[in-house]
Amino acid sequence: MATIAAVSSKGQIVLPISIRKRLGLKAGSQLVVISDDENILLKPVKEPSIEEFRGLLAESQAWAKNEGITEDDIAIAIKAVRKSKKK
Repeated sequence: MATIAAVSSKGQIVLPISIRKRLGLKAGSQLVVISDDENILLKPVKEPSIEEFRGLLAESQAWAKNEGITEDDIAIAIKAVRKSKKK
């Protein structure tokens, strides 16, 4: 679906209601704005469901185990990053 939207003097645009409804966008919904200097892409930011989050967590844990990464390795990495940020 293609529609034309105007940019206000404040740089705001109004998304057509049909698009907002179809995507479930409400006041306060966040969008990622991506540009390649010719095009603009707006992509809704969606929080993963708890099931999606658990799936991502399980996938990450399996990857870390496969790579031989331990909880101690993670603690060491966190300490190193925190130390570098204090400088």
